[in-house]
Amino acid sequence: MIVAYVPMTIADLAQRLVAAADASVRWKLVWEFLEEYRWEGLERQATLLTAEPAPTGDQRWDVLLAAIAEHLTAQRDEAPPSWSRSRFLVTPWFPSSLPSKRMEALALAPAAFRKHGVYLSARDLEAA
Repeated sequence: MIVAYVPMTIADLAQRLVAAADASVRWKLVWEFLEEYRWEGLERQATLLTAEPAPTGDQRWDVLLAAIAEHLTAQRDEAPPSWSRSRFLVTPWFPSSLPSKRMEALALAPAAFRKHGVYLSARDLEAA
């Protein structure tokens, strides 16, 4: 039986983040989602961000998903999904504890990430 390829949606990503307790595995899933997203056509890309992701059990990761969705839609000059607009961190999150990476994130975090309180360098997103 041949099974057609179906790219991961951001809602699928949230489910996989719940199942993965280890942070390094979670980051690999995020990079996998970003890679799959990049390979899809413009019409398909929008559908990958539409469904609201269920809570992951960690507000930082929930907000990260919102920042990703807003960042990706901004690249297409579109409005972010409505579900992403209410997810923000009161205390900024720097996923890396390395001082050099934190400084890089302060300088290079995309606007959508800064807006949501997640400080991740644009270079880290491009490397995914």
